Amino acid sequence: MAEEYTECLLENKFHEDCPGCKVDQLKRLRRGFPFSELLTVWLIVLCTALPISSLFPFLYFMIGDFNIAKKEEDIGFYAGFVGCSFMLGRTLTSVVWGIVADRYGRKPVILIGTASVVIFNTLFGLSVNFWMAIITRFCLGSFNGLLGPIKAYAMETFRDEYQGLALSAVSTAWGIGLIIGPAMGGFLAQPAKQYPSLFSEESVFGKFPYFLPCLAMSCFALLVTIISLRIPETLHNHKIDDDASSPDESFDTSKVLSHDPESHEVTDRNEKSSLLKNWPLVSSIIVYCIFSLHDMAYTEIFSLWANSPRKYGGLGYSSADVGSVLAISGFGLLIFQLSLYSYAERLLGPTMVTRISGILALVILSTYPLIAKLSGLALTLALNCASVAKNVLSTSAITGLFILQNRAVRQDQRGAANGIAMTAMSLFKAIGPAAAGIIYSWSEKRLDAAFLPGTQMVFFILNVVLALGVVMTFKPFLAQTPH
Repeated sequence: MAEEYTECLLENKFHEDCPGCKVDQLKRLRRGFPFSELLTVWLIVLCTALPISSLFPFLYFMIGDFNIAKKEEDIGFYAGFVGCSFMLGRTLTSVVWGIVADRYGRKPVILIGTASVVIFNTLFGLSVNFWMAIITRFCLGSFNGLLGPIKAYAMETFRDEYQGLALSAVSTAWGIGLIIGPAMGGFLAQPAKQYPSLFSEESVFGKFPYFLPCLAMSCFALLVTIISLRIPETLHNHKIDDDASSPDESFDTSKVLSHDPESHEVTDRNEKSSLLKNWPLVSSIIVYCIFSLHDMAYTEIFSLWANSPRKYGGLGYSSADVGSVLAISGFGLLIFQLSLYSYAERLLGPTMVTRISGILALVILSTYPLIAKLSGLALTLALNCASVAKNVLSTSAITGLFILQNRAVRQDQRGAANGIAMTAMSLFKAIGPAAAGIIYSWSEKRLDAAFLPGTQMVFFILNVVLALGVVMTFKPFLAQTPH
């Protein structure tokens, strides 16, 4: 093994003191399935995704406990601002964290991101008023900028034949986290009320009824942070001054140049300009943003709708009931992503998967006002089936667009392309909950309207946004590069 290492080292002119070169060398020598690396990436992404939507099952009750809404119909209005504060923080800092990751390394950004979950998610669970909830969620989003760097880390850690699997693990863990997070929030919120035999009203969980789900996720994040201390740095830190010293080594200059931080600074502006002129990339990002806006708005509206009283067109569910529905949806999504999505993508292609998923989601979403008229077992079965199907279709559409984005650029441009997509997507996801909360609050005040009364208007507007996304998947808007 030592001889093979030395031979590869001489062949590729790697720098022994460069952490990125060491990772590249280990990739060349590694044989077998990279299970531990895949599990590490999966855990880091899951840790990041869990808190994003975890508040939605109990947000309706949390805003009510803050006593900031003068009327019950106004709860959705205030809930929207708490819901969007995370994405607003991430929108403002995504580019900054991308620059930090390219300059100082992927590992520091990953560690800061997981540690921020430990600190700010815990503080959010201890919120005593509306403004504390907004500030802690905003800080959580501001410091949680590791999704772009973890994609770059996955591409740089895995051998070529496993890079597709690594990116699939990122998107799958992200989708699972956005489902399991709300399920945990629903099951663990208000424990003194849900599990009085285990938690008393006088305990810390009785005084802070939304602390337990946040604490559980923070403990998981602490474990992931400790695990992340052992991951290698993948960023190259060497310069080119000693690499072009002889004519024999000139062939490797372009490769070394691509790893040089100073050369990155010189070419950064030109690269961004060329990316913005890449219409296949830009068009896929725009469609991605529309679907992300719809997905985030749906996530907030679903929980508000399920928690709202029957007299306002809701289901009258408790946070635990919402958690049960989302847990079933998460399980269904996991099975689909691990077993069927890859076959569907290979058979139909990512564009067709996105298009068909959007069209089917339109049909399912149209049935939600009818589901609200059911009760008992019929309601439970219909709601769970619709929720599983809707979440599977949404994740399939977004995964397809993510594949299109990465195919639209060269491998050395994917970091910058993901940074642009991340910033744009975070902005649209910040708009989603705020707009959804305002629209939902407005709909509860027009129960007797002649045209689309109550929540019918909410689901109609959701379908309009989704239909716009579906239309944009057709040519000439959505362009594709040959693959």
